[in-house]
Amino acid sequence: MRTSGKSPESVLLLVLLVLIVNVELSIADSPSQDPVLPEGMEFVSIPAGDFMMGSPVSEAGRYHDEESHSVSIGSFELMTTEVTQGMWEEVMGVSVEYQFSSANDDYGLAGTGDDYPIYYVSWNDCREFISELNGIDPDHTYRLPTEAEWEYACRAGSTTAYYWGSSDSDSAMSEYCWYVVNSDSEAHPVGVLQPNEWGLYDMSGNVWEWCEDNYTEDYAECPTDGSAYEGSETRRILRGGGWFFYPSYCRSAYRNLDSPDYANSNIGFRLARSAT
Repeated sequence: MRTSGKSPESVLLLVLLVLIVNVELSIADSPSQDPVLPEGMEFVSIPAGDFMMGSPVSEAGRYHDEESHSVSIGSFELMTTEVTQGMWEEVMGVSVEYQFSSANDDYGLAGTGDDYPIYYVSWNDCREFISELNGIDPDHTYRLPTEAEWEYACRAGSTTAYYWGSSDSDSAMSEYCWYVVNSDSEAHPVGVLQPNEWGLYDMSGNVWEWCEDNYTEDYAECPTDGSAYEGSETRRILRGGGWFFYPSYCRSAYRNLDSPDYANSNIGFRLARSAT
């Protein structure tokens, strides 16, 4: 007598195929895992707006390359702190001691620990870090802030010499800024002092911060839309002052510069990012 239907083996195979298809569909429909950023790396949204970049002629300590001019900034995100030694080692696999051994500076180490800002990093080193981070998080584009973005975020709506006001007294400076008077000749853990109005720490003092732009002493050559200046000058912009420097160097408008391969114990960075 003939039997109808499928054999037990074929039924089992069909069941397995159905299970495999369901698992694959479940994986495809499930939300992707959030990328794991280095511990402590946080960003705040910087609103779009217009501001007067540079300084008025009446500002004490002003330099000739700080001519006041209007710039429009689009929204972006900026790290709340400088990149730390812990973040650097997590992404790059090397310590600040290694960075020091590779640097063209012999000052020595100036504060070590996971929460201290990374230093002895050149502009070129920062680009390597950014490349690695962009591989970790494909949902965002990480970069150095432009000089205009940096000053706009530093000011956080202020028009005074410093984002806390015009006072450069030791008591006022020491609430917000690690500089030559209160630093004990070294960097300090990030995020300890008071932030500016947009929640950004150490925008003045602690370590200088690399920006994307080439330097030009004439702002008339620079874009007015907040994008980076890309001129023939090879040196790159540094902003914010550092632990070794006097108050006038920590003003929101003050500009510094150095070659993209230079690194020392006063130079670090923070990151900007935007959605891809």
